[in-house]
Amino acid sequence: MYKRISAFLFPVTAVLLVGALVWGYQENQEKNSLLIKAENQYQRAFHDLSYHMDQLHSQLGNAIAVNSTSKGMHRKSLVNVWRLTSEAQNEVNQLPLSLASFNHAEDLLSRMSNFAYQTSVRDLNKEPLSEKELKNLKVLYENSKDISKDLHEMQSKVLAHNLRWMDVESAIATEKQPADNTIIDGFKTVDKKVEQYSELDWGPSISNMYDKRSVKKLNLQPTTPQDIRAKAARFAAARPEEVKVLENGKNTEWPSYTAVIHAKQGGGKSMDFTHNGGLLISYSDQRPVGKKATDRKQAITKANSFLSQKGYKGMKPVAYDEYDNMANITFVPTEGDTLIYPEKVTVRSALDNGEVIGLQASDYIYEHQNAQKPQKAKLSLAQARKFLNPGFKEMYHRKAVIENELSKHVLCYEFGGRINGSVYRIYINANTGEEEKIEEVKDADDNFTKDQHNKQLVS
Repeated sequence: MYKRISAFLFPVTAVLLVGALVWGYQENQEKNSLLIKAENQYQRAFHDLSYHMDQLHSQLGNAIAVNSTSKGMHRKSLVNVWRLTSEAQNEVNQLPLSLASFNHAEDLLSRMSNFAYQTSVRDLNKEPLSEKELKNLKVLYENSKDISKDLHEMQSKVLAHNLRWMDVESAIATEKQPADNTIIDGFKTVDKKVEQYSELDWGPSISNMYDKRSVKKLNLQPTTPQDIRAKAARFAAARPEEVKVLENGKNTEWPSYTAVIHAKQGGGKSMDFTHNGGLLISYSDQRPVGKKATDRKQAITKANSFLSQKGYKGMKPVAYDEYDNMANITFVPTEGDTLIYPEKVTVRSALDNGEVIGLQASDYIYEHQNAQKPQKAKLSLAQARKFLNPGFKEMYHRKAVIENELSKHVLCYEFGGRINGSVYRIYINANTGEEEKIEEVKDADDNFTKDQHNKQLVS
């Protein structure tokens, strides 16, 4: 009997063993294939980074080598600088550098990219490179030379010692030091040098892009938890004793308060306030949302009424997006007949009954504090309309202040309409006639624009 069982089990066991060995071999091959692919990707990104930094140095040299009146060469060189810094940023993001701090170098690449882009897109005939900008280019030329040299040295060591990026990634994953720290130490060295570079004056448009919305910039008096409790209770129509106040980011650039009201049925409401002035940053009601029973018009009407009750006067809806029985509606304040887009407020409405369950007002807070009245347009509506494509089918128009690509607030004529089968908003500078911004309108907001933003909303 045992012989018969053995005779049966032996071949079965042998087949299973062989199958396991084949499966293990295939798994190992696939794993090795993935490791080789990842290693090749890391090596390619690193060598491309070194190459593009070398090219970046050359393009900066071209920009400062020509005469200060060479507008065409300046534009060409700056466009190439923007392209190369964008490539370099992309390659840095492909490398496993979480263990090696590279934040300062990445920040320099980002600022250089934005500086090159904003300078190249402006009209250099009317606004040529200033002495300060030319000086910045000379400093960046020397900085890029330094960075490129260090990367070349790293590249030589990587090739000479056949160093593997996968060893670096494995060390990061296991929190162990790799056998050779050349790669990590090299990037740390580069970043340390960049940190010690003298700070450049990039100009207000670039600085504004990186300017943290510090509460210190709000020229308002600090508030206390008691003040916040009272404000939160009034906003949410609750009793002060129901409000719990938490202080966030104490002794930082961005201190704030969070007020929480717990509901007996679960969920609850929360509000964030600025430390200075006690201004509402955001509001959220976590109640469950039922089936949709409210249309767009009703939701916008209730949202408008809510904002008016909470002190946001003269707001107009400019965008509508609907999902999961909820709607996000963007409102902006008006100054006369002009919409002020930088001071936008976003409201979230529950479409089961149209009630507001969320509010985001951070843009309104910071832009409204430094708001300036829009200047009078130099161009008439008819003159601005002449700058549109003849094939553009205008559906509506209005005046608006927007923030352009140079981070400047500019007065524009906003034209909504169709061309090439799509809906667009085109913003024409009310003083120069230049196209400041073009937006394609999609999805739920498409219907909002098709019917001239519901006419009654923009009348």
